[in-house]
Amino acid sequence: MLDWDNVRVFLELTRSAGLVDAAKKLGIDHSTVSRRMRKFEEQVGTQLFDRNYVGYQLTPEGHRLMEYAENMESTVFSATEELGEHNRLLSGQVRLGATEGFGAIVLAPHLAQFCGRYPHISVDLIAVPRFVSLSKREADVAISIERPLSGPYVVTKLSDYRLKLYATPGYLARHAPITSVAQLAQHPIIGYVDDLVFSSELRYMDNVAPDSLRAFRSTSVIAQYHAARAGQALAILPCFVAQQSNELVPVLDGEIDLLRAFWMISPSERRNIARVSALWNYLRAAIDLNHAYLMGETNTPSWPS
Repeated sequence: MLDWDNVRVFLELTRSAGLVDAAKKLGIDHSTVSRRMRKFEEQVGTQLFDRNYVGYQLTPEGHRLMEYAENMESTVFSATEELGEHNRLLSGQVRLGATEGFGAIVLAPHLAQFCGRYPHISVDLIAVPRFVSLSKREADVAISIERPLSGPYVVTKLSDYRLKLYATPGYLARHAPITSVAQLAQHPIIGYVDDLVFSSELRYMDNVAPDSLRAFRSTSVIAQYHAARAGQALAILPCFVAQQSNELVPVLDGEIDLLRAFWMISPSERRNIARVSALWNYLRAAIDLNHAYLMGETNTPSWPS
């Protein structure tokens, strides 16, 4: 029979950057992690990791075991939640993945309020300019700009959001009035690094102004926002990002008006864990209240009572 403690160490090692990283997350010495994985391989009777200069890489047998190990983990977590549901406060850790701008600007303040409401739940926010992998257990819940087409997930549409073309008043004052999309070919526009765009939903320039001058580019929408505020170029930004500053105003307002959507996703086996469910329901309520904010109809966010 597999030892749950060793299974837990095995899973953490598969999800970490390396031996030292896994040891820090587990709160034990890295030599202990190495020793326990050697004994775990002896117990299951096969090599689970290739150990090389890259680090610990799962073997085919390791990948096969990981599926069983994750099922064990889900069972343990679900049992813990169910058995303790009636005699203790909601507690434990929830990891939430989101796109960088939405995570940093919209979610972070709401998560601070959520943690005040549920002081025994710890929330890790992973706000990054890429997709967060639920299959690799990087998060319990993810908010994405793409709806997954398949997989064992619970999915809900969280909200639409609007993007517009922005510039500073100073930039507009130094140039002839922009009255048509065709004129954008004469202006530098800030955007994403083409070969590092993680979703086709972010390829705005291909449709809006394919012939425009490419100015500063970044994988970070926060960096794009700050570059636009410098007043040297235009930028297509989510309204909820641009309206953080009164230094940016819409250009060709009503003509360049892009809509995208946020989707909230959780693995089916984790969605009904009590602490995950609490966060899920809170975010649904919070974002429902902020539809107008995400659509650029108001620059003041709302808060659940």
